Amino acid sequence: MNARTDAAFAAVDADIARNPPTFPQLDDFPEAPPPQAQGTQVLLTCGTDLNPEPIRWLWKDWLALGKLHILAGAPGQGKTTLALTMGATITIGGAWPDGSQCEAGNILIWSGEDDPGDTLLPRLLAAGAERSRCYFIEGARTEDGEVQPFDPSRDLPGLLQAIQHIGGIRLLVIDPVVSAVTGDSHKNTEVRRALQPLVNLATACDCAVLGITHFAKGGQGTDPAQRVVGSVAFTAVARVVLVAAKVKSLEDGQDARILARSKSNIGPDEGGFNYHLEQCEPLSGIQASRIAWGEAVQGNARDLLTDPEGDEEDNAQDICDMLREALTADCWTPVDTAQRGLLRAGFSKKQVWSASKKLNVIRKKGEDGPRDGWYWRLPPGAQDSQDSTQDSQGSNVQNAESWNLGTLAESENGQNQASNVVPIKPGPKEAF
Repeated sequence: MNARTDAAFAAVDADIARNPPTFPQLDDFPEAPPPQAQGTQVLLTCGTDLNPEPIRWLWKDWLALGKLHILAGAPGQGKTTLALTMGATITIGGAWPDGSQCEAGNILIWSGEDDPGDTLLPRLLAAGAERSRCYFIEGARTEDGEVQPFDPSRDLPGLLQAIQHIGGIRLLVIDPVVSAVTGDSHKNTEVRRALQPLVNLATACDCAVLGITHFAKGGQGTDPAQRVVGSVAFTAVARVVLVAAKVKSLEDGQDARILARSKSNIGPDEGGFNYHLEQCEPLSGIQASRIAWGEAVQGNARDLLTDPEGDEEDNAQDICDMLREALTADCWTPVDTAQRGLLRAGFSKKQVWSASKKLNVIRKKGEDGPRDGWYWRLPPGAQDSQDSTQDSQGSNVQNAESWNLGTLAESENGQNQASNVVPIKPGPKEAF
């Protein structure tokens, strides 16, 4: 530095010494705001801000307030009547099958299958319901005043307002619950997205929501929760899954019915009750069915719900009849087209293959390149025979004998044995 620069620094230092600067304390600075994320803001809650709460049961271990439940079963097991009998118990503050008492409340029912006047209300009255506590969803009014059928997938916001207006709703029944799904009921993401508003509704209204659905065909001896028709999301989203089925009585071998817990994320997931359907006349000239409860039974749902002998045979005949209707003996049908309706009905690919063998289905590989799939048709005269149950070993099947169930495992690993050469050893992906 030169002398001039040194003199300038000395003057500055002297001035600072005479008038030292003051700096604010760190606490005087405002806290920097958290960085703002682009788009939707995520809300967080600290555990210290939450108060642990017990599950509030409408029926201990069976129906919980603020939760979604599923009641599933095969046709003819009285699922709707079971739901209505539960509802009737709520309206009068009656006793549950286990002897515990229920707090009285209102119920709300929507059914896309049964009429409130000639079916639902008579069944409620047959079960002893208090009529003034029973409400039914009959439709929805648009902004321009037009009344249209109620659609769970569209009208839940309006339903929330109606429930809040009524007050005291303790049970909401949605029959069938698949009506709440606007998209494909077999796709996990679409079902989860569609059921979430029902979950939110249960929480907002502090009521138990009970959705009714069916079992898929086949699957006897498996976990009943896995037999619920549609995506596994139906049972995954629900906190409690109840199943109803006809079983063989161990005492006398007669058919009996059992309501069992198949799954519960908030309580025990086993045990059940015997029940049977009975007819009565709640009002003069009005016939209706109701549930008569039996004794409690122990065990898990898979063990309890062993279907009566003969169901497998009935299912085998059903799938053969459906496959026969999907095929003709005059022309070839793409296998995807032939089996589509059967898969939607709940049959497995293994069952479809077994039925095709019983019907002596003729198969051939498409000739329009490697990507062309398989085609099926019935043998001559098969459509005229309703009792075709012969094995396919003697039928005109191109290498069907070489395709056994072992190749099912190969298909899961993505192995493809397709070829344009005939005869051929087809892989399951091409055959289905």
